[in-house]
Amino acid sequence: MSTLRARAQRLPPLIPYLGMRALSAAALPPALAHHVRNRHRYRSLPGAERLRLADSFPKLADRLPTTPYDPHYLHQDTWAAQRVSEHGPDRHVDVGSRVDYVCFLTSLTAVSFVDIRPLDVQIEGLTSVEGSVLAMPFEDGSLESVSCLHVAEHIGLGRYGDPLDPQGSVKAMAELQRVLAPGGRLLFSLPVGRPRVCFDAHRIHAPQDVIDRFAELELVEFAGVDDEKVFARHRRPDELSAASYACGMFHFRRPDS
Repeated sequence: MSTLRARAQRLPPLIPYLGMRALSAAALPPALAHHVRNRHRYRSLPGAERLRLADSFPKLADRLPTTPYDPHYLHQDTWAAQRVSEHGPDRHVDVGSRVDYVCFLTSLTAVSFVDIRPLDVQIEGLTSVEGSVLAMPFEDGSLESVSCLHVAEHIGLGRYGDPLDPQGSVKAMAELQRVLAPGGRLLFSLPVGRPRVCFDAHRIHAPQDVIDRFAELELVEFAGVDDEKVFARHRRPDELSAASYACGMFHFRRPDS
């Protein structure tokens, strides 16, 4: 990693965020000019439909050389869905993860989705449950298959309307551990690297701290996306311990009683 990149990753997160917004704003005038030129060209083509100004809907940021994606969410959702498919539970419970991932899982098994903001949609095989990762409506040791992806780092920061609590992430991990049945599997992810709080967006945890918080469970696999946006399975947790903003993916299993 270059010295410049390493320094940039240590900047306060607000600075690169504002920088990206500024770059996006700077790209608008040439993109709009391209849109206007394309509009004129299209209207001159044989058989072109009438283009009314009132129907115009300029899309100014889609001319890209490759398909864009968020490396954390693309890789974690794919990784988790593959693990669910491998062990084939009769029912899977997800807590607060991306709804696209949750709904796609219904092609594999019945899914219950728990969130403080209920998912108001009718999807075959999906049950929406209003609830919190801090107090899930399930008995101790009752769930065979659970996921919670890129969620726990937000708990207690108030971003999504939850109460402020410095121990929010820790309490969420304890609750996920509580509901997992003997032999059950938990797929868990969150930002890892140098521990800190980027209020009120998220926390970043040391990978080993996460493992220690799930002391009753055994770690089956650790995967992750590093600061270079490279995904790899079967990483060592210490590979990402010095990262700025990596994504750690933890596959836990509760030992059989």
